[in-house]
Order: sequence, then structure tokens, then C-alpha cells
Amino acid sequence: MAEGATKPQRGVLHALRWAALGAAMFLASCASGPRVVPPAPPRPVPEAPKPKPVERPLTAALPQDVERHRVALLVPLSGPNAAVGRSLQNATQLAILDTKSDMIRITTYDTAGQGGAAVAAQQAISDGNRLILGPLLAEEARAVAPIARQAHIPVLSFSNDTSVAGAGTYLLGYNPAQSIERVVQYARTSGVTQFAGLMPVGLYGERSSTAFLRTVEAAGGTVVAMESYDGRAGSMTAAINKLGRQPFQAVLIAGSGGSAVTAVPILRKTAGGKAARVLGTDQWNLDSGIGANPALTGAWYASVPNALYRQYATKYRARFGVAPYRLSTMGYDAVLLTVRIAREWEPGTIFPERRLTERDGFAGLDGAFRFGRDGIAERAFEVQEIRGGTTVTVSPAPAKFAD
Repeated sequence: MAEGATKPQRGVLHALRWAALGAAMFLASCASGPRVVPPAPPRPVPEAPKPKPVERPLTAALPQDVERHRVALLVPLSGPNAAVGRSLQNATQLAILDTKSDMIRITTYDTAGQGGAAVAAQQAISDGNRLILGPLLAEEARAVAPIARQAHIPVLSFSNDTSVAGAGTYLLGYNPAQSIERVVQYARTSGVTQFAGLMPVGLYGERSSTAFLRTVEAAGGTVVAMESYDGRAGSMTAAINKLGRQPFQAVLIAGSGGSAVTAVPILRKTAGGKAARVLGTDQWNLDSGIGANPALTGAWYASVPNALYRQYATKYRARFGVAPYRLSTMGYDAVLLTVRIAREWEPGTIFPERRLTERDGFAGLDGAFRFGRDGIAERAFEVQEIRGGTTVTVSPAPAKFAD
């Protein structure tokens, strides 16, 4: 029994010896060279977040120009008066070039587009304009005036309808009452005491009649006859024949030069008008060929000065390839006025409206002018005589106002 027990114990010892020998051999093999440890992968460097673009609201407004004065030009660029509007636009561009002004930025808006002058004015104000030049017509000025007034933006309209002036709307248009006053006073100082009048039917004729009667009376003369005519066939002839029943020294033919060209040959056949001096208004000056009508030889009419206009017309034609409309000078002079005031007008602020009514007024291609408290431009007119196929200045316009 004891022998059986001792044999297994020897087997265990034998196994232990072999295990110890294997372990020693493993340790010897590890000590024979360096242990290679693979490097750890590099840690990723986090990227800086990219800045998100600033989202700006989309808008139809023009980009703001904080270093220049924003001025809107409201004129028709489409429709029947587009040519006049383009001429006014060209005139403002020429004025900017001539003055070499980098203080003013003019943007043009079409008053004949969808929505008319009112929409054009609203867009101009939304775009940041602080002054409005235009519009051209009286009905357009009536539409623009309340919109501009609410925004405290002055309007320099090219209309001559005095009923739209005031409360922030100023008229650059030539006032027929002033031209009538000028030519009547000149005729009176030349010895004329008996006057007659031939007036077109309508608002223009009514206002011309009122101005004519008032001026003749103030000058110490007498209106011996006055008749009106309309567009119907024979209307003008009938009116002239009534006028010619009694003598008069001078007759005012209000309206266009074309009306005068038609009227004078008829007038010369009457007893009263055979030798009468013919008088006209500033409307005659809109016809560049008025002096070439022999029927009007000896006629007097009052208008804004023409000397500078001739130089302007030459420069305009050279730049734009066409002749300007006579009234386009109002656009040019409006820019001259703005440039002058801009010297004391900080960009981005409201327009200094009080400067418009300074007594010294302004000077331009059309001579001296100034705005009254009523918003109507008072102008210095000259008197022209049609003579020898052209026009001659017989009474120059004053260079400045006396008071």
C-alpha cells in the first residue's frame, strides 16, 4: 500500500521540474533583445468652427451712401412725355459734371410707370433720398406733395401751376403771370396806354387774364377789349374780329408762339389791330424758331434770359447728340441750387429747407430766381423783340433782385 502511494508523488515533482525549466527558458528568450511597443495613434486635432455668414434681410432698397447726399429726380421716362423727362435727366447729369461735385448722388424714378408719381415718390423716400427734384406736371406734384410732406422731404417741382405750391412744395416752373407783368410794364414805359387781350379758354387763360388786368391797371394803362378762343374751327377768328372793332396800341396774345403765328395775320386785317404792337409770354420762348416767323416781326415777349442757354444747348448737343428741350434748364439749375446748399448740409440729415427762401435767391442758366414763402419761384425776366429773323434783347433781366 505504501508503495502505491509514493509513485504518484514522484510524477508530480517531475512535472514541476519541466514547468520551471520552461519558464526559465521563456525568461531567457525575453531578456535576449529589446521589447518593441507599437506607437499610439495621434489624437485628432479638433478644427475650429467656421463662422456662420451673417444673414441679412433681403430688400429692394438701394444701398445707402453715407458720404453723399441722396437726391431723387422724378420725371417721366416712359409715355408721351418721356422725351422731356430724358432731357431733364440729361441736364442734371451735365450739371453734376460741370460742377465737378462728388457730394450728390441723383437717382431717377419714372413717374409714368406703374402707380405713377405717387409710387415713384414712395420708392424714392424708401431708398433714403432727402430731396426730390420734380415731378414735371401739376397733377403729379399734387400726388407727390402729401407723401413727401409726411416724410419731411422738400419737393422742387418743374410745374408752373401755382395751385400746387406751398407746404414743402416749391415751383421752379416759369410763372406766366410774372412774364405778363414784365412785358406789360415794358410796353407801358414805352408809351403804350391802351391794351387788348386774346386769351385761350381754360385755366391757363383764366390766370393769364387775371394777371393781365391787374398788371395793366397797376401800370396806369387801360384794357379796352379782351376776348377768349378755344380749339373749335373759327373760334380764334371770331374773337379777333371782335377785338378789332375798336383801336388799341398793344395786344397780349397769351399761349404758345404757334397761336400767335396764326392770330397775327388775322389781326392785321382788322381796323383796331392793324398797327398794334403784339405782346407775348414766356410760352413763346419754348419755340426755338420763334424769331424766324415774319408775321411776328416787332413783337415783344418776356422770358427767362437766353444767353447762357445757347451755350448750354451747344454743350448738351455735343454730349448727348440731340438738342435739349428749353425747359430742361430747370433740371440743371435745380442741381446748381442743391450743390450750393450741400456745402452746409451734412449727408444723411434732413434737407435744410429754410435755405430755399433766402432773399438773395439763386443764379442759374435761366438767370436769377428765388422762392417766396408761398413756394413760387420769382424770376428775373428779360424782354425780347423779334427782329430780322431772330430775337434781340431790348430789356435785359436784372442780375439780382433789388430787395
